[in-house]
Amino acid sequence: MSTEATETKKEAKPKTRTLQFKAETKQLLDLMIHSLYTNKEIFLRELISNASDACDRLRFEALTNPELLDGEEELEIRLEADGENRTLTIADNGIGMSKDEVISNIGTIARSGTRELMDQLQEAQSSDAAAQLIGQFGVGFYSAFMAADKVTLLTRRAGEDGATLWQSTGDGKFKIRDAEKSSRGTIITLHLKPVDRDNGIEDFTETYTVSRIVKRYSDFVSYPIILKDEREEPVKDEDGNPVEGKTETVVEHKTVNSMKPIWTRPESEVTAEEYNEFYKHISHDWNEPLNHFSFRAEGRIEYQSLLFIPSTAPYDFYYHGYEFGLQLYVRRVMIMDQCEDLVPRYLRFVRGVVDSSDLPLNISRQRLQEDRHISQIRRWLTKKVLDSLTEMMRDDREKYDTFWEQFGRSVKEGIGSDWDNKDKITKLLLFQSSADDEKLTTLADYVERMPEEQTEIYYLTGESRAVVENSPHLEAFRDKGYEVLYFVDTVDELMTQSLTEFDDKKLKSIGKGTVDLGNEEEREEKKKALETKEEELKDLLELLQKKLDDHVKHVRLTNRLTSSPVCLVGADHDYSPQMERLLQKGDFGGPKQRRILELNPEHQILANLQDRFQKDTEDPLLDQYAQLLFGYGLLAEGSELEDPVAFNQAMVEVMGRDLAG
Repeated sequence: MSTEATETKKEAKPKTRTLQFKAETKQLLDLMIHSLYTNKEIFLRELISNASDACDRLRFEALTNPELLDGEEELEIRLEADGENRTLTIADNGIGMSKDEVISNIGTIARSGTRELMDQLQEAQSSDAAAQLIGQFGVGFYSAFMAADKVTLLTRRAGEDGATLWQSTGDGKFKIRDAEKSSRGTIITLHLKPVDRDNGIEDFTETYTVSRIVKRYSDFVSYPIILKDEREEPVKDEDGNPVEGKTETVVEHKTVNSMKPIWTRPESEVTAEEYNEFYKHISHDWNEPLNHFSFRAEGRIEYQSLLFIPSTAPYDFYYHGYEFGLQLYVRRVMIMDQCEDLVPRYLRFVRGVVDSSDLPLNISRQRLQEDRHISQIRRWLTKKVLDSLTEMMRDDREKYDTFWEQFGRSVKEGIGSDWDNKDKITKLLLFQSSADDEKLTTLADYVERMPEEQTEIYYLTGESRAVVENSPHLEAFRDKGYEVLYFVDTVDELMTQSLTEFDDKKLKSIGKGTVDLGNEEEREEKKKALETKEEELKDLLELLQKKLDDHVKHVRLTNRLTSSPVCLVGADHDYSPQMERLLQKGDFGGPKQRRILELNPEHQILANLQDRFQKDTEDPLLDQYAQLLFGYGLLAEGSELEDPVAFNQAMVEVMGRDLAG
């Protein structure tokens, strides 16, 4: 395969179009080019990885469209360095691109999340952090501008006649025109910057340098990476002795990578650096993975897999449209780059490859979804991943905490979707807790710390730890020394619908139902005292209920408060305020619930209110107090006031009357 662009002379020169990047894209490109990241050589890994992907896509499309190969089945990547002209060329005979694909894939940088990436790049505290963000947002092609002043790309899509030439100097615009190319594939020519070793720019035209970079980062690529080595050697006579003063040009094409799939090699023969570089190759993530797992199954169904857990979540990981899946190989031929059927969605953070010998090479996506082998592999992989996470939690809690910070919300999704593995997933869960301001806890550790008389696992949902920690619902539990879990992730609201008990102990929201704390004798004593007090305040409670009937379904006394005058709670099967707000954000809104208003029987405000009520049951301030108590309850739990104007008017009225005596 020649690395030289072949163009046929025409009478009329093809028209060149010069297009501008969008303003924010130009800023982003400028940030990348002038990044202080010192490891400039990484650009070659990115370009080789793209070339490998192009070959993979061609092999996949050729399964159903063999004529795309044009009789040339040997796929390869070629490198050619030219020291005289200071260029480095990377060529492949993969799928290539049409003009529209060039404009879409190359002419547009970071098509989604451009603004977010740019903001994060500007906030990056180090050059390494900036480079990691570049890789995270999938714009590795443009890393070429860290080493080149100009980049030229010539490409022809398999099955098409015309080619496209693209050029840019990274100055915010690019040129594109029709061209000629004798065969399919892509040729990228880098016009290199001057050597500047202090800033990480080596002489990338040196054969040794290029070979070393390929060996370090791309040795596992499954296509031959062929490096053209052109050098001067002495001419030798018939006896093999050098002839003085005579040299000849020797051209050698050397394959510089081993091409042995890394997942087929014993773990003892693979270094940590090789695993890391393979992960970066398949994920286009510039960070090293947090962990890797190698699995092999033999017997009725055989497969090999090499899976990785990233160290950081992609910027769009929790977006609904996030694409995930493992690379699927059949007898070492990749047939799918992202096979979602191999892992459940809640494990979408897992990256890696699965290689099976039991699937046909030309299997369709529809048949793939129905294939029993895939279903079985999915079950096995899910079990293996969960077992590996359990092992990580047990043996390296610090690493597991790092994993949980990035992907814990995703794991929680499995509680309601993977009933077969619900118990395993439950044991992996970590939660914030009133017992520790920083350290997360498991449910098992919580149960171990429970007092003997405690029969339920208590939790409270909220938008943040700060909101939950200051909730009046905690007062009695804090006073009693009972630990409360803080469910502050959005997914926690859905998780509680499926996670109702652990270790034969029910999970109880302290924001719902009634509260009975202490031993049986204490609970009975408090219950009687509350009944006596409710009978004493019966008429006042009925009046408050009447005035707040549009907002609350019941007004009652409670044992859950020690210092706050009031709180709002739900019935046992009601939605929490957070879930209610989430549902109301949907296209069709959500149900509007009436809550329960609970009053602190020992609070001075209630005593003063009872005195005013006994003096004058028609006192107009009673209505204002009712509005203030309801508003206080909303604000205390982090909810918005239903009628801020009415609340303010009531507050002004009460303050004015009190000051007037």
